[in-house]
Amino acid sequence: MAYDIAALAEELTTMAAADQRSTADANSDDPARQLAWRRLSARHGDRLGEIMAEFGWPTADLVGEDAARAAWLIAQHADRQLDVQRRALTLMREAVSAGSANARELAFLRDRTLVNEGRNQVYGTQIAGVKDGAPVPWPCQEPERVDELRAEVGIEPFDAYVAQFPVATGQASDE
Repeated sequence: MAYDIAALAEELTTMAAADQRSTADANSDDPARQLAWRRLSARHGDRLGEIMAEFGWPTADLVGEDAARAAWLIAQHADRQLDVQRRALTLMREAVSAGSANARELAFLRDRTLVNEGRNQVYGTQIAGVKDGAPVPWPCQEPERVDELRAEVGIEPFDAYVAQFPVATGQASDE
């Protein structure tokens, strides 16, 4: 099926913008706001699944940098759709190997998917909570090597990373 790539890029960036506007609702004390976030991220995850089935991973070469990052953000937030995250991870891995996607973003998606599977993460990008005022990552496969592994994919050291977001909420950035 022929598809207007410019329209696809616009659709992805529009979904990511809606995601960003409502991301605070993911952990809201208001169940209605949490439900609205879950519905939005599920709709977006479903649509990303359709896009991946038709186009593969939406790389920057296909849809542009902003839309490619938007696709990654949508996959990152498809927490209740492990099938979508796993498919995105596989396709992104292939795209990174071909030089068509961002290794840093792949690392974040890999960690997010591992945590959602109940497994230890690799890069320490996913924060479990706050203890004694300091962000604590979900368990890592090789905690003593986290900064080394992060450097290999272009992620700043853990301490510099967690300094970027509010400690009080225990929430990492969207990455």
